[in-house]
Amino acid sequence: MPDTAAPTGMDIADRKLFRSFAYIGGKWCAGASGDTIAVTDPATGEAVGEVASLSADDSAAAVDAAQAAFPGWAGLLPQARSALLRRWFELILAHKEDLARIMVAEQGKPLSEARGEIDYGAAFVEFYAEEAKRPNIEGVTSHLPDAEVELWREPVGVAALITPWNFPSAMLTRKAAAALAAGCTVVCHPSAETPFSALALAELAERAGIPAGVFNVVTGHAPVIVGPWTTDTRVRALSFTGSTEVGRLLYRQSADTVKRLVMELGGHAPVLVFADCDLDRAVAEAMKAKWATTGQDCLGANRIYVERPIHADFCKRFVAATQALTIGPGIADRDLGPLMNEKAVAKQEAQVADALAKGATLACGGRRHALGPLFYEPTVLTDVPEDARILSEETFGPVAAILPFDSEAAVTAKANASEYGLVAYLHTQDPRRIYRLSRALQFGMVAVNRTKVTGAPIPFGGMKQSGLGREGARQGMEQFTEIKYVCRDWA
Repeated sequence: MPDTAAPTGMDIADRKLFRSFAYIGGKWCAGASGDTIAVTDPATGEAVGEVASLSADDSAAAVDAAQAAFPGWAGLLPQARSALLRRWFELILAHKEDLARIMVAEQGKPLSEARGEIDYGAAFVEFYAEEAKRPNIEGVTSHLPDAEVELWREPVGVAALITPWNFPSAMLTRKAAAALAAGCTVVCHPSAETPFSALALAELAERAGIPAGVFNVVTGHAPVIVGPWTTDTRVRALSFTGSTEVGRLLYRQSADTVKRLVMELGGHAPVLVFADCDLDRAVAEAMKAKWATTGQDCLGANRIYVERPIHADFCKRFVAATQALTIGPGIADRDLGPLMNEKAVAKQEAQVADALAKGATLACGGRRHALGPLFYEPTVLTDVPEDARILSEETFGPVAAILPFDSEAAVTAKANASEYGLVAYLHTQDPRRIYRLSRALQFGMVAVNRTKVTGAPIPFGGMKQSGLGREGARQGMEQFTEIKYVCRDWA
């Protein structure tokens, strides 16, 4: 298997960005066994390529490389780390179109969304290139006579980063840029379904001059690669984005080595639409919250609660807008693309069947699309009963559930009645209600009269079983540091 063999039909200018080998210690590695994993285009089912499937020994070798590189990287002046991250950012933007097209081929999302993800992911590298220069923390006044007190922030060491398939570029840059800026070295495991985006970023990191062993990308099956990291005492931090179920597993596996954990887990976002809202805007923003990334987004709207006086009008408008959506392969840049795999489609079918059996109304959609087995029609269910699975399980796909409510207290209780607490969306023009619900909603992020809230300068994360810690902002870099306290007497 050659290392740089972009498929003939993949329209990218720099074909060296398409790498098939893992990247460990500054070298491209096929692994001792030579085993591979096939990656397919979810829109067509055709092969995108094969990627090296590494072993547990290879996984340990990546930690060896990161541990060996750590003293040198941590010892660099912050300005030097900043300059290298800045160069990485510039290269990512310079190759934006190629990176987007690689992503579309393996992930399936519309091309315009892929381009947007490259911009979004690059913004984290730019942000942390600046934050790398500002690792200091606030000092304290000594509480002891004749003593001086200092507080230092130091990198924790080697950090393991595990990233998902729905945002294969941005989730890696959000984690890696923060860790690298803090002075950590990293071992990264991208999803086996979307490894080529991560490997392209590794190619650009190498071109940017990031030293060997500082940034390692280990491809293969997650249990084989990540399992050893959870028990390795040299891995001091572990950052994971994915399902709550897998997050719990990693939490348990990491307990014996008492790792620093950063976890962005499942979401089950409610949208609360009150009768005093700007209805046109509420519909438009709910559409964004539901259909971005074909619904395969932890921030995706799962439960849409609409106050009864406007419920029928909202449903009519939302359904009409949904029926106007276009569907097609990501490269055709339609509104919606395919789902990632058969399991994802089966989940849509199961939740829709369950809701209908319990009395919900199918307003539109409700079946696979003729384009192919992984395409599912954008589906709207109205008057969904409270015991329907879709109101308690994350959907992660193009099915919207809409139901009416009668009081602020009742809808707040329903929104909070979930193990998840990542983001909630609120639409109202009453400033008192905005304040009350921003406080009352048990979610790490609350979006008021809008959908897009994320970005490099904000601390992204959730409450309850939606995760631990925060990514982005100053807090994202702090996750990869320890505070050292020094009390000094000159006598």
